[in-house]
Parts: sequence; structure tokens; C-alpha cells
Amino acid sequence: MAKELKNLTKRSEDYSKWYNELVVKADLAEQSDVRGCMVIKPYGYAIWERIQQSLDARFKETGVQNAYFPLLIPKSYLSKEADHVEGFAKECAVVTHYRLKSNPEGEGVVVDPAARLEEELIIRPTSETIIWNTYKNWIHSWRDLPLCCNQWCNVMRWEMRTRLFLRTSEFLWQEGHTAHATREEAEARAKQMLDVYADFAKEVLAIPVVRGVKSETERFAGALDTYTIEAMMQDGKALQSGTSHFLGQNFGKAFDVKFVNKENKEEYAWATSWGVSTRLMGALIMTHSDDNGLVLPPHLAPIQVVIVPIYKGDTELEALNTKLEEVTAKLRKMGVRVKYDNADNKRPGFKFADYELKGVPVRLVMGGRDLENGTIELMRRDTLEKETLSVEGIEEHVAKLLEEIQDNIYNKAKTYLDEHIYECNNYEEFKERVKEGGFFLCPWDGTAETEAQIKADTQATIRCVPYGVSQDNLGNDMVSGKPATCRVVIARSY
Repeated sequence: MAKELKNLTKRSEDYSKWYNELVVKADLAEQSDVRGCMVIKPYGYAIWERIQQSLDARFKETGVQNAYFPLLIPKSYLSKEADHVEGFAKECAVVTHYRLKSNPEGEGVVVDPAARLEEELIIRPTSETIIWNTYKNWIHSWRDLPLCCNQWCNVMRWEMRTRLFLRTSEFLWQEGHTAHATREEAEARAKQMLDVYADFAKEVLAIPVVRGVKSETERFAGALDTYTIEAMMQDGKALQSGTSHFLGQNFGKAFDVKFVNKENKEEYAWATSWGVSTRLMGALIMTHSDDNGLVLPPHLAPIQVVIVPIYKGDTELEALNTKLEEVTAKLRKMGVRVKYDNADNKRPGFKFADYELKGVPVRLVMGGRDLENGTIELMRRDTLEKETLSVEGIEEHVAKLLEEIQDNIYNKAKTYLDEHIYECNNYEEFKERVKEGGFFLCPWDGTAETEAQIKADTQATIRCVPYGVSQDNLGNDMVSGKPATCRVVIARSY
């Protein structure tokens, strides 16, 4: 057994430590020397690339085009939308100078005080301001609408307490920004993108989610409505896994983005923005993985199948190579992402443990005796079950099995989610049970005061007003005793 696996903390012992160790030991990411920032390693980035590719195709199917906007945003832009700047002011990193010079008192360099910028520049925490300042030059008539752009980029939001993927000062994401001629079109787009995220979470990440709308307190800064998908981790905590915002005309007015409508009258454009980030990597790990390491759904896994030969001597390896390279080629022709690992720098046992740790969905192993018998050993990562099969037709079996594994991983997570959603109308009961995790459906009076009280008492927050949940016969708020206006999902979260 590889040393990495022996030393991996069990989830039941310390879930947080298990997560932190797994991210590092599975070669996904590591802490950077830059405080609050991370290095995403090649294997971790390969998973992120799969997320990018799948989402990017889905975005483009809805008419979205990719673009790129500046990293640096003039400070004055953030002052134009009051709610927006208030929401991000405490997280902004500020560029004040444009030049360094040699240190006159010794080695190294210092900031040149003569090179102070006339206006400070903000490293983008999000790009609504710079994009809507640009849209002002692109939008003049209703014929220019809708305008639907997305960018893949990095952002900076200063964080004091960081955790790899879940909360870092710099992170990768996509941010979509659309402009529309009517309120109805903008609202429809915001809801459409939430559905894109939810379907992606199910079909690719194998993560079931609860869709809903955020409370006013939890909305994106500058939005009229924020729609969210909330996923449940194995410790019962929520992780916000994607948001889509209806911004109304706030940014249109702030940046004077007007257009002439079909009635030849001038009005402000309606806006949306929506995004997901490398936080999805954290969701992926904490939803599916186990005490042996990562468990990756096949639709996402960079390597879906690994093939390892076990041999004695070059002659046996040559014979195994002939057969297994044939299997590899057939699998690739079928569209399966497969790696044939016949490298001699690591022993088979280490390879087995390493690929298990990295969550490769299917492992195929063939030795000399298997070659003689026309058999091959298969292990599926989701259940760790092994079986010996005929090598003839193994490619079709594997292709079918990958879909079975994808479904099994999703169904396991869906069962866990369903079993940990509870209705609760009693506050004392809620305060005790929420410590153990889960999503609680509770009546809420709609006030920020009650919402703040829940958070102060329990560290839990209102995640959303969920879709598909009956809002009839609500009764009274469990905290204030006042008539409830809706039933909400409350949970502790990351």
C-alpha cells in the first residue's frame, strides 16, 4: 500500500483534515508562498479543464460568446453602483504604483514613490463594472441586444482564512454578463443559466443540488435577485455551487448604458451575471470521495481507465504490450480517456494505490497468466469491487460500465441528500439538530432580523427559498412566532 494512503486521515476522525490532506496527496493543489493563494497542480488543473470544456460548450449552446476584459479596474468604476462597492470594498486588493526602483539603502527593490498612480486600480473581484463600462460603447439599439458574453479568468478577493479550492484570495472562475432589452428577457436568462449549472452538476459532476432563490441578505451585491444551486457535502454542510443574478437596470443606469427600443424610445439595458469557480473542485471532492482517496465521476475524470501490466522480464512485457496496446487503442477509438502505464519506475502496487487515490474510475490489470488465459482483472473505483473477465470484448464492457459508475455515484449522493433534508418547525429542536448537519426546511417570516438571529445562535444561514417545495400552510416562523412568508432551506455551510 502506498504511503499516501496509509497516512490519509479518515473522514470519521477529522473531516476537515481528511479534505486538506486529500487535496495535497492526490496532487490537486498546494499552498503557495503568496499568502492566501494556491498552486493548482497538473492533475487538479486537468479536472478543472474538463469542467471548463463541458460548461463552455453548454454556454455556447445558449448563444453565449467568450471575451476577455481587463484585470485592473479603475477605483472610480466601483463607486458608481453603491450596493456593489459596499459588497466588495473590504475584499479589494489595490494597485497604487506602477514602478519599482533599486533600493538606495541596500539590496533588492522598493516601490518608487514618484510612480504613484493618479487613480488607484482594483484587481478585479468581479467584472460587472469594467464590462458595463465597455458595453456602453457596444449597445445603442434594440438590434444590439441581447448581448451575451462570458470570460474565463482569475479574480482576487482578499481572504484571511483560506482553504484550498474552497476559499482562496485568488481563484479561477467564469463570469457571464448579459444585456437585454426587457426585464422579462433578463430574468429568463438568469434562470436559464441556473438550470445550465444544475444540469451540469448532475450530468457531469454527479452532484445533486437544490435550486432556489437567495434571501435579500444573501444576494449578490447589486442584484435584485440571486438564484443558487446548493450542494450537500458528506458532513451535511451546504456548499453554494453556482449562482446566477438578475441585476435589473442597476448597472445600465450606473454606467449609462442606454438603447433605443422598438418604439424609438431610449431606455436602460437590463442585466444578468452568473458564475462558477474552482470551488466546484471542493464540491466534487467532498461529495463523492472516501477514505481511500478521490472518487471521480467518469464524465469528468481526466483518465477514465488506467491499464497496468504485471510482468517478469522484457519478453513477458513485450507480449503484454502487444495485447494491452491493442485494448488501449480500441478504447480510445470509442472515445474513452485511457492511460496505459507500463513505466518501469514504479512497482505495480504503488501504481494501484496512486490511481485509487486519484479516483480513476476503472483499473484494468493483466499479468502473464492472464495473457495465457485470455483474461483481465477489472476494478471499479466507486465500489472497489474486482472481477476477472475475458479480454475479448472488454472494451464494450468498460464503456458500458463507465456509465453505470456515473449513475451509481450520482444516485449515492442523491440518496444521501434526500435522507438529510428535514422539515423542522421548532427552534429548540432545530438548534440541536443543525449541529449534526443537513438541510432544514423551516418557516420564515421574511425579516432580516430573524435571519440574523438564526445565524448568531447556530452559525447556520438561509441558503435559499427552494424550488419545488410547497409554500402552503406555512404556519408561524419558528424564531419570531410571526406568520411565515415562505419555507426556506437553512444549513451550516462552507
